Amino acid sequence: MIVVDGTLKRRLGAWLLAAVGVLGTFLLVEAYTSAQRAADRAFDSQLEAASLTIAEAIQWQDGQPVVEIPAAAFQILATDQQERVFYTLLDTGGREVTGNLDGVVTDALREAAHTEPVWRFVDYHGTPIRLYGRELKSAGWDAVEPVQIWVGHTLSGRDALARDLFVRALTRFLAMVILTGLLMWLAIRTALRPVRRLRQLIRQRDADDISPLDAKVPGELYDMAETLNALFERQREGRDALLRFTADASHQLKTPLAGLQSTSELALQSTRPDDWRRALQTVHDSSARTSRLAAQLLSLARLRHADEGSPGRIDLAAVLRDTVMEWAERDDAQHHDLGLAPLPDSPADIQGEPWSLREMIGNLIDNALRYTPAGSEITLSLDRETDAVTLTIEDNGPGVSRDLLDRLHQPFERGGRQDTEGSGLGLAIVDSIAHRHQATLTVHSTPGHGLRVCVRFPLLTEEARP
Repeated sequence: MIVVDGTLKRRLGAWLLAAVGVLGTFLLVEAYTSAQRAADRAFDSQLEAASLTIAEAIQWQDGQPVVEIPAAAFQILATDQQERVFYTLLDTGGREVTGNLDGVVTDALREAAHTEPVWRFVDYHGTPIRLYGRELKSAGWDAVEPVQIWVGHTLSGRDALARDLFVRALTRFLAMVILTGLLMWLAIRTALRPVRRLRQLIRQRDADDISPLDAKVPGELYDMAETLNALFERQREGRDALLRFTADASHQLKTPLAGLQSTSELALQSTRPDDWRRALQTVHDSSARTSRLAAQLLSLARLRHADEGSPGRIDLAAVLRDTVMEWAERDDAQHHDLGLAPLPDSPADIQGEPWSLREMIGNLIDNALRYTPAGSEITLSLDRETDAVTLTIEDNGPGVSRDLLDRLHQPFERGGRQDTEGSGLGLAIVDSIAHRHQATLTVHSTPGHGLRVCVRFPLLTEEARP
């Protein structure tokens, strides 16, 4: 039973969206960090420019630095977010000359500023600020002592800038996602167009149209198209075989029925009881053959089209022995030497159905009786191997030409013999039963020296016992 398990369009869309989602997550993280870095660089450059502006305003009086913070320094740090600005000027001893950064610049920060500019995020009375400090040497001054300038401001401005940059990046990303979604939808529809075209091509075919598909398909669909063509080929072969079988069966049934009609018409035209008796005997014999033919046709149809049951563990030797004993008591076998070779000592267990195995053995014996002259020897045997058991029936009759061996298992094939009452269905039934049991049928013949039919079954081991 076919169950709908989603659609290829949805699966492709889901995988592509998942890929875009994972990649987009990384891109958004990168966009956020990039916006944060860009904002930090922009505002850090303002802090650096403000410190340089303050440095230019430093003067020395009586060996002490004196500075009046220029308005330009505050203008550099001014933003729309009304940033709070902090600064301090430290002399050589670390004492504050001027400023409003009480206790923020620690000894560790001053030591670090001796060698290079220092950037830090620090907490000033519960408010996070960005702090920049640098040490200025005495070049260009009358005094020789270096001083340190520390400037800082709150983070609202840089946070607002980072947020603005991220929102712009997010907007571009969302626009890209929407555009990508549309392109993916178009790409999926275009990519699945051959599938839809192939589906329409199959739906538009007539029920009895089993000709090969004639369509251009991409490489991914080539195997499926070839599989469909192979299926159509098997259907065509099956239909042709069914038509041939129906025609042959009709011909086989028509001949005895026509004979019955002719015999009965002649008997009705006669007034002698002897003619009536001979006609009745002919009708009886012909109806018996027709009844047997109909039974074989039903058996073949049952074997080829019926659902397989639940096979069980069967001792093939016991089935063979019972079937041979049953046939040995029939009148048909009284004029032949029907025998059974010694059976193997160990069990020959296979997985199978008793009724079909008895049908197979019966057809093998019936064929041998019908296609060999009276007095012929017919021997059945069973050979047990390591992993298989072979059922063999052999006679010393006229045999069959080698050219006909491959066709003996086909319905209504009688090995070129027209002098018997056989219908040519026996080996066809045997072949169907062999396939039903995963067995292999082989036929060997030497013209003038008899026919040997072998059916090789897979042996059921102890571990496979149900």
